[in-house]
This record gives sequence, C-alpha cells and structure tokens, in this order.
Amino acid sequence: MDENGRPEPDDIRRGAAADEPGASDRGSDTTQTFGHDSDLSFVPFGSDLNEAELDAIEALPTGAALLLVRSGPTAGARYLLDTDVTTVGRHPEADIFFDDVTVSRRHAEITRTGTAFELVDQRSLNGTYVNGERADRASLSNGAEVRIGKFRLNFFVSPADLLQAADG
Repeated sequence: MDENGRPEPDDIRRGAAADEPGASDRGSDTTQTFGHDSDLSFVPFGSDLNEAELDAIEALPTGAALLLVRSGPTAGARYLLDTDVTTVGRHPEADIFFDDVTVSRRHAEITRTGTAFELVDQRSLNGTYVNGERADRASLSNGAEVRIGKFRLNFFVSPADLLQAADG
C-alpha cells in the first residue's frame, strides 16, 4: 500500500486462482464496475422521440408507464410497466433483463402505487441514477432519465394519468 492507504497495482487481486481452496465454488458471475464519474454525466436526451415511440406513449392505458431504452446494447427497446412491481437486472428471470456486466443480477425494482411509480435500487454495484443523480429510491416523473449500468432509459406515464393529475 502507498502512504495514502491505496493498494499498489501488485496488491490488487482479481479473483482466486484455480488452484486456491474454494476457488471452484465461487463461480465467475460478477458485475463489473462502470468506468469513472465522467461516464455518468447527465446529458438529457430532450424530446427527440420518433413517431412510433410517441404512438406507444399515447396508447398507454391509465395506471401504466413505458420505459424507452435510449442508449446501450438494446437501444430502441420499449418496456411496458403495468404491474405493481417490475424487477430490473441481469438475472434471466428479471422482468426487464439487461444482459450486460455493468448491471447487477438484481439491480433495481420499479414499484407502482396507483398511478405513481418509484424506482428502488437493490444495492447494485454500479448504482441507479435518476436525472443524473444516484438514487437509492426516487419517484419517477414523466420524461425522467434512468441509468442502469450502461443503459440510459426515459420514463413516460400514461397521458390519461397526466391529464388526471393536471385536473386534480
């Protein structure tokens, strides 16, 4: 270690060698950390939605929302949020499956209460970000940007619920 308590490059161990005791039962399923803070800069996408995306948002029933993947390996994908709990992660049984090492197996949950949605980080390694801020728990508002690993998504609620909130 250096005088500041940081490990020297030779002090860092990446994992157990195959001949070390217990190495075989550890498995190789790990989450990689995602770069530096500069990789997490918040640059809003704005309202550059295509016609198909606008139509999908317009067609949302009351109590539902939509996540649009704006960048990352599955850019362009759309996920309907129409249940009380939606799981997000790298686990194959997650409701929203992101097959990328920057995503934890059980990364986050999106919960619905009435017409309100909240994102809850599940102690993920790389964290979950809402509008550029790291969040353990955050309410999702229409147009919010969510970052999970290297995926950037936008959240949209049903237009009927927006009208109801404006009238209420």
